[in-house]
Amino acid sequence: MKTNIRNSQGGFTLVEIMIVVAIIGLLAAIAIPNFVKARTTAQKNSCIANLKQIDGAKEQWALEQKKAATDTYSLTDATLLAYLKGTVLPSCPSGGGYTAGANVGASPTCNLGTTLGHTL
Repeated sequence: MKTNIRNSQGGFTLVEIMIVVAIIGLLAAIAIPNFVKARTTAQKNSCIANLKQIDGAKEQWALEQKKAATDTYSLTDATLLAYLKGTVLPSCPSGGGYTAGANVGASPTCNLGTTLGHTL
């Protein structure tokens, strides 16, 4: 009777596994900084879009209320919030806060504008 005996078993060697782990580590080292940069850019663009929305609502409110460029306004004013899509002031996705300009002619700002570029 003839029997086939195999001494080697199928599998990967330690060197092959180490090469695969090194390649995965290299790809992760390249990809992770790009994901962080993409997230930061998306938050900045979202903040700028919120500032444009607030500015548009303020301009529409000022036109309908016959306000001059030197008149003051507040971002918490209920009549101004009615011109936004919701009834709540949008928030900065990076954790910043929005402030009203000094008057109707000034643009709203984000307090992260000087450090992260969140400006109109």
